[in-house]
Amino acid sequence: MQKEILSVSEINLYIKKLLQQDGRMSSVLVRGEISNFTRHSSGHLYFSLKDTTGAIKCVMFRSNAQRLQFQPGHGMEVLVSGYVSVYERDGVYQLYVEQMMAAGAGTLHLAYEKLKKKLEGEGLFDKMNKRSLPFLPRKVGIVTSPTGAAIRDLLSIIHRRNAGISVYVVPAIVQGQEGIASICQSLDVLYQHDMDVIIVGRGGGSLEELWCFNEEAVVRKIAASPVPIISAVGHETDVTLADFAADVRAATPSMAAEVAVPEKKQLEEVLSLRQRTLEQRFSSLLLHKKQYLEHLASHRLLQKPELLLQDRQQLLDETNEKLEKAIQLILAQKKQEFAARAEKLNALSPLHVLGRGYALCQKENGQVVRSASDTAVGERVQIVLEKGCLTASVLDREERHGRKGIDL
Repeated sequence: MQKEILSVSEINLYIKKLLQQDGRMSSVLVRGEISNFTRHSSGHLYFSLKDTTGAIKCVMFRSNAQRLQFQPGHGMEVLVSGYVSVYERDGVYQLYVEQMMAAGAGTLHLAYEKLKKKLEGEGLFDKMNKRSLPFLPRKVGIVTSPTGAAIRDLLSIIHRRNAGISVYVVPAIVQGQEGIASICQSLDVLYQHDMDVIIVGRGGGSLEELWCFNEEAVVRKIAASPVPIISAVGHETDVTLADFAADVRAATPSMAAEVAVPEKKQLEEVLSLRQRTLEQRFSSLLLHKKQYLEHLASHRLLQKPELLLQDRQQLLDETNEKLEKAIQLILAQKKQEFAARAEKLNALSPLHVLGRGYALCQKENGQVVRSASDTAVGERVQIVLEKGCLTASVLDREERHGRKGIDL
C-alpha cells in the first residue's frame, strides 16, 4: 500500500488541529523563568519559558500585553496562562500567553480572582448598595495601624480641613494573618458607636503585606458596615477586595481624609453660594408675585367691582320676581282649596241648618236635647236660633210618632 505524500504545511496544519482539539492544551497554566525576552516595535512580546530541564517558546500579543501590571524581563519567574498551538510557517509549537503575573503573586492572584467571583455572585459588590458619604460628618472613625504614616496623614488632613470634627481611632494590625481578626474586631468597635463615616486602610506595601484586605472575613465585615465606609489601602495601583466592598474607594489614606471631610473654607463657599441662590430665587419669587398683584389690580372687575354686583343683582331681581309669582300662584290654589272645603263644612254645620228655620235645644249643661224624654217638666232649656237664643221651661212633654213632645 502506497503511503500518502504530505506537504510540510499539511503536517504543520494537522499537528495544529490536534493541539486545538486537545482540551488540556487549550487552556494551560505554566510556571517558568523568562529568557530571550524581546519587546517588538509592534507591542508583541516574544520570549521563552524555561525550567531546569526544558524550554518552550512563547508569544504574548499586544492586546494582552497592554493589560500587564508590571514589566516582565529576562530571568524573571512568572506564572502565565494561555494555550498551546503551532506556528505553521516555522513548524514550531509555542505557548500563546493571554495572562502573566509574577510567580510569587500568581497563587495569590488566583485566590483573589476566585474569591472576587464568589462575592460578586452574592451581590456583595453591587453598586446599587453603595451609600453616599454624609455632606458634613460630625464623627469620623478610623481603623489603621497606630504607628504607620497613614494615621499621621489622616489626622493631619482632617484637622486641617475641619478642626471641629470628632475623630475616633481604633488601632489594628493591618498585615499578616493577625491582621484579619484585628481589623474585624476594630471595625466591630466602631459599629457599636454612632459614627457618621468610617475609614479603614493602611499605607503602601507589597502584595503580601496588603493581603489581609483581600481576606473573606475582612471583606464581609466591611460590606456589613452600618454607616458609609471608605477603603484606603496602599497606593493608587493597589486594588483590594476591600475596595470593592466599601461604599467609596480612596486611592490613598490621604485622599480618604479629603473625601470624608469637606474643607471648612469649601463649606463656607458652598453655603455662601447657596445663600446667594436662595436670595436670587426669593427676589425672583417676590417680583413674580408683585407682577401678579399688579395684573390683578389692573383687572376691570377689581377696579369696578360693582360691575360684578350688577350682574348678580339683576339675576337676584329676576329670581325674586319668579319667586313672587310662584308664591301668588300657590296662594291662589290654596285659597280655592280652602273655599271648597269651607263650603263643604258649612253644608254640614248646624248653623247652616238653623238658617233654614230650625232651632237647637240644649240643657243648661250644654247637652243637646234629641228627644222629649231627655227633659223633665219644669226643667229649663236653652233654644239656639240662627240669630240669638231663648231660655224656656218645660211645661209639658208630648210624644210624636210614638214619642211625647215638649210644651214650652
